[in-house]
Amino acid sequence: MKKTNTIINTARETILTESNAIANLAKLIDADFEEAVKFILNSNGRVIVTGIGKSANIATKIVATLNSTGTPAIFMHAADAIHGDLGNVQKDDVVICLSKSGNTPEIKVLVPLIKNYGNKIVAITGNVDSYLGEHADFTLNAYVEKEACPNNLAPTTSTTAQLVLGDALAVCLLDLRGFTSKDFAKYHPGGALGKRLYLRVSDLVENNQVPAVNETDSIAKVIIEISEKRLGVTAVLNNGTLTGIITDGDIRRMLSKSTQISEVTAKDVMGKNPKTIFEDAMAIDALTTMEKNSITQMLVVDHKNNYVGVVHLHDLIKEGIF
Repeated sequence: MKKTNTIINTARETILTESNAIANLAKLIDADFEEAVKFILNSNGRVIVTGIGKSANIATKIVATLNSTGTPAIFMHAADAIHGDLGNVQKDDVVICLSKSGNTPEIKVLVPLIKNYGNKIVAITGNVDSYLGEHADFTLNAYVEKEACPNNLAPTTSTTAQLVLGDALAVCLLDLRGFTSKDFAKYHPGGALGKRLYLRVSDLVENNQVPAVNETDSIAKVIIEISEKRLGVTAVLNNGTLTGIITDGDIRRMLSKSTQISEVTAKDVMGKNPKTIFEDAMAIDALTTMEKNSITQMLVVDHKNNYVGVVHLHDLIKEGIF
């Protein structure tokens, strides 16, 4: 068994080997990369990403990144392609082909078939002088000096380089398309990330009760309202206009100072000028305001400043935003 310091050194060497190779990729970006991006951007078809072995695994991730950033893409395994799946390639599609050596038998069979269809090929290869590199319409240089594997055999640095070039393509396309966070939200509606981008305060408030008392109401009525609505807070109104807020903390602080509460009204206890948020605001903005002000609830209003409800920190936690 390796000693701990040897394990740590091996891990560090692996990371440094790959990071140095990735840094070198920046020097290999050339006109072919730019032309490939422009061609994909202006094409009327999809992007078909193909490869074999570990390159195929990287191809699936590139497909996922392209799809999520506004460039329609599908994965086609290079081996399956020459056994029927080549039918996935349509007239205006662009094919991105990944291969470290660029000389595998499957690639040598696949490339001329794609070319015969009239489709353009973008090669991502570690050997620009290979069969793939020489026959592709655009060749992206993914050269790495060595694999992180101590035997220089297992695809490690080379597949990382392919992945990074795929990310570079996707980000360039994203930038040129003017892809915004709103566009991103359309493709990521699920999970915490999507909810941060599309969930609004109104989506949360509609599920909550609407606690409210009048300024002249007794503290007993305030306590009942807060308890029944189970949000730890109530709005205070004067003829329907929002004038204040009372939290269960306000009630506790009042009781700790005096037990003579029979004459106390909501107006006497309420906090004036409460923090509010518009109902059409993003839920993530509500979270930001709560964190900034160290509060757990906010009163929600419409654009006429009419009180419509309460958004609670628990609502945000429940939705996975916190």
